[in-house]
Amino acid sequence: MPKKGQAKGPMAIQENVLASGLCTNCGACVNLCPYIVTWKDRTLFIHSCDREDGRCYAFCPRTPTDLGTLRQALFDAKDLTPELGAIKGFYMTRSADEGVRRVSQHGGTVTTLIMLALEEGLIDACVLAEEGEDGLPHGITVSDPSEVKAHGRSKLVVSPTLAEFNKIVRKRTGKIGVVATPCQAMALAKMRLGPLTPDDAHLGKIQLVIGLFCGWAFSWKRLDALLRTRVAPTAVIGLDIPPSRYHSLEVHTQDGIIEIPLDEVLPCVREGCRYCSDMTAEFSDISVGSARCPEGWEVARSWNQVIVRTPIGRELLELARAKGLLEFREMPEGNLERLKRASLNKKKLALTNLIEKTGDPEDLLYLDPRDPVLAELIG
Repeated sequence: MPKKGQAKGPMAIQENVLASGLCTNCGACVNLCPYIVTWKDRTLFIHSCDREDGRCYAFCPRTPTDLGTLRQALFDAKDLTPELGAIKGFYMTRSADEGVRRVSQHGGTVTTLIMLALEEGLIDACVLAEEGEDGLPHGITVSDPSEVKAHGRSKLVVSPTLAEFNKIVRKRTGKIGVVATPCQAMALAKMRLGPLTPDDAHLGKIQLVIGLFCGWAFSWKRLDALLRTRVAPTAVIGLDIPPSRYHSLEVHTQDGIIEIPLDEVLPCVREGCRYCSDMTAEFSDISVGSARCPEGWEVARSWNQVIVRTPIGRELLELARAKGLLEFREMPEGNLERLKRASLNKKKLALTNLIEKTGDPEDLLYLDPRDPVLAELIG
């Protein structure tokens, strides 16, 4: 955690996050001041700043974070698990609309929930990722439910979505939702709990965070170079990672699916993902990821696994059930334990990589080794 008197501003971001390879390009530090921008999958300082503190440092998910305080403030203690964070419920769902499923990642659960939240007035706008030029994503704000379906696919490159959130949150009235990766969900949790001044009252507009399961994301530049050896970038509709036994990346195009061996793909993973300990977006209201079914991947790819974490997450999911917008199926035996093992493995790998980086198990950079969950893993 920060030492007394340690600067907690832009210089610390540059030294401890960007130069250390921890940055995920989540966008949490962008559009807070004119000095920080995102450009081609990178976060850059375009002017030096010597502030001793700042929102950029306070909200970054890769600056020291008291995870215990975040958990205590956001979730019911009885729901907390060491592997997956808070669990109020664990479900397997998919959109009841085949058209939504067709244009969405996996079962279309996220698309359905966002459309419903907008239609019912639970939120007034939602910040999503939009594909830009050459497959480079960026954030976009949507308030019309009919526009949500256009943003349901994933290219597995992190969008600096929170840059868009920082831009619109001061301008728009009403309640805002965000679809977030694990690092972005943590940043939003820090925003909710740690406003620096009374001027940050607008952060209370964060009403709903839907988190995405994420094992890792790609460096856009490396992935783009790899894809160009197989297909024109404009022909790519979406990407998917099947279960580990397939050991491949699926590239979805208009002409079918191209499979690339995972050995060729793994060098494209961005460095900052090696140090992430959160696979299931633990600091969201509801988390959604791909499913596992006994019938195999061809069935599983059209379903989602869903973790409900907060009362608003439960309210939204049950509303979708009552309106018949989501189909539910019985969770296969052992799925929760398998997900817990996978999440725990990611935590252990992140700790191994952080200790390897610093050479000191007491120095985990942005994580606190005194956190009970991490302390148990370190042993």
